[in-house]
Amino acid sequence: MLPEAEVRALMRAEHGDPFAALGPHETDEGLRVRALLPGAKSVTVMQSGSGWPLAELDRQGDSDLFAGLVPASEARLGYHFHVDWGTHTSQLDDPYRFPLVLGATDVWLLAEGTHLRPFEQLGAHLREIDGVRGCAFTVWAPNARRVSVVGDFNQWDGRRHMMRLRRECGVWEIFAPHVAPGDSYEFEILSAQGHVLRKADPFGFSARLRPDTACVVQPLPAPAKVPPNRVQANARNAPISIYEVHLGSWRRKNGHEWLDYRELADTLVPYARDMGFTHIELLPISEHPFDGSWGYQPIGLYAPTSRFGTPGDFRAFVEAAHAAGLGVILDWVPAHFPTDAHGLAQFDGTALYEYADPREGFHNDWQTLIFNYARTEVRNYLVGNALYWLERYGVDGLRVDAVASMLYRDYSRDAGEWIPNAHGGRENLEAIDFLRRMNHVVGVERPGAITIAEESTSFPGVTRPPEQGGLGFHFKWNMGWMNDTLRYAGIDPVHRKHHHRQITFGLMYAHSENFVLPFSHDEVVHGKGSMISRMPGDHWQKFAGLRNLYGYLWAYPGKKLLFMGSEFAQWAEWNADRSLDWHLLEQPSHQGIRRLVRDLNNVYRHFAALHELDCEPQGFEWICHDDADQSVFAFMRRAGDGSFVVAVCNFTPMVRHGYRLGMPLAGKYREIINTDNQIYGGSGLGNGVIETQELRWHGRPQSMTLTLPALCTLMWVLA
Repeated sequence: MLPEAEVRALMRAEHGDPFAALGPHETDEGLRVRALLPGAKSVTVMQSGSGWPLAELDRQGDSDLFAGLVPASEARLGYHFHVDWGTHTSQLDDPYRFPLVLGATDVWLLAEGTHLRPFEQLGAHLREIDGVRGCAFTVWAPNARRVSVVGDFNQWDGRRHMMRLRRECGVWEIFAPHVAPGDSYEFEILSAQGHVLRKADPFGFSARLRPDTACVVQPLPAPAKVPPNRVQANARNAPISIYEVHLGSWRRKNGHEWLDYRELADTLVPYARDMGFTHIELLPISEHPFDGSWGYQPIGLYAPTSRFGTPGDFRAFVEAAHAAGLGVILDWVPAHFPTDAHGLAQFDGTALYEYADPREGFHNDWQTLIFNYARTEVRNYLVGNALYWLERYGVDGLRVDAVASMLYRDYSRDAGEWIPNAHGGRENLEAIDFLRRMNHVVGVERPGAITIAEESTSFPGVTRPPEQGGLGFHFKWNMGWMNDTLRYAGIDPVHRKHHHRQITFGLMYAHSENFVLPFSHDEVVHGKGSMISRMPGDHWQKFAGLRNLYGYLWAYPGKKLLFMGSEFAQWAEWNADRSLDWHLLEQPSHQGIRRLVRDLNNVYRHFAALHELDCEPQGFEWICHDDADQSVFAFMRRAGDGSFVVAVCNFTPMVRHGYRLGMPLAGKYREIINTDNQIYGGSGLGNGVIETQELRWHGRPQSMTLTLPALCTLMWVLA
């Protein structure tokens, strides 16, 4: 007989070591089997295979604990319970008769925080043990008094599957027989303070649609092979033009319903391909409870959001993109997480995933919690998550959100609201170490994949390799260029000559990092206006100005990114709760913008000079940067083989007739882009094919005379 105190602890689900009390145990009298089955009328132990009864278990007092002696030689061959519930009977395997779930090596690596793929062990994993199919559940909660897995399979009763603690690594585990794909589950945690918490699985591979908070048992996705063409398509010298998309508002059916992943594979993928983009970047698709966060406050980092379908549906989307020659980049959020009760916050009743001190662990701007990068287990959780999306879904890259907030302890904090690092400085040394490790692991384990930093400061070496003291990202968003360029583009052209340096200054640092030039979702929300509405002037000038801006973007050194809707000049700010205004394409001016973006993408991909040396200083050369009075800029882009493209930008609404421009070589030149072309909605002014003259200009021995249309970008190559 178990002591009454233990029985009460089991009945209240407060027993810290249920495996010591339940299941089969050798005694001097024989093999004693105990089972806690709330609601059972009687329990018989049956031999597996033969179905012979081995023993009737006796109820202990008035509890739901049943116990009895079983012939050891027969029980060791396997047994199950025949349970009479009063209204029906059922056959149950005893979860407490199965061996340890985690192996010694996994326990060691998890404790050390160096398990490259913790998602292969932690969470819910479908397995067959001793001929019985079920699910192995594991969860890190080192400070909990008790952890149970609860779900559809046990009436959400925390007494039925209380877990075993592996003290070496703080992980609780149990094998739950007969749990199948599609079953819902969560972890019920008794904190050290005695509070019962219901938590979603940090490693859950799928989740129910909000407001439900449960995870869903799903097989671990099989490893995804890297298509051979993807490695080169993601390279530093490749043309990378990114279409940034929020899946819930790109397009909707029946006026309000989301498209699912497979419908998006059939619509978004061919659209992006037709537009000439090379990659689709998705705003975060990790499971998140609040639609209005756009995914930037995730709860389930390992689960593609169920808003648009199943994990298999999402993988089909990625495969469809690859089949169409497109890469897929995911926005990834390792900087912070929301305070929702079912999430990572105070996971086991303590600050486990977050810093305990709010001066380190709370984001005042976003009302979120900051990951504790000082904990090896937390860093391991995040590094593993990066590898998970790349390896198990085959995505091409991760764009890491809010890197600046990770790098600095005083980010958006006043004096006295932050804690200096060990050396008294403002840098978050633990976060820096995490980013370096993450990028190193990605580089070693998934060569060809890329990571991109959203980093808005002048932190040095963001795209320098970790072994050279950098953070190890492949690319970085050029936020300085974006802000300067959009400020300049929003100025009345008559005043632009006084702001000439906002265009030229960016070339002072354009090759200090490997840059992506972003006109992202952040630039078309929160009262900033859409891209077209930012442009000054009347209707014609707005469209001409936007065409001019896009021409300049695609000619400038750096990879390209454009947020959805901007490619056809949506008037309204982006609204995540409704579809883009596709009806605008019935108007020629909007059709013209979209056609220009498509042509810019195609030219960018076709001419190596526009992309091959995006990140190298020898890929750019000014021809004319000092014509402030006329707001004209001219420069040359070069490829490794010496071929080049000449770009000229006129940022005033005045036509410049007879504009003389020094040219790199003598010969005939033809326009490959003219943003004033009538097919884009322009006036149709152009130059055709022009031959240089032996007249020195802009320091070059040959030049040619051009007509520069108003608010226009021209690109030239040797004919």
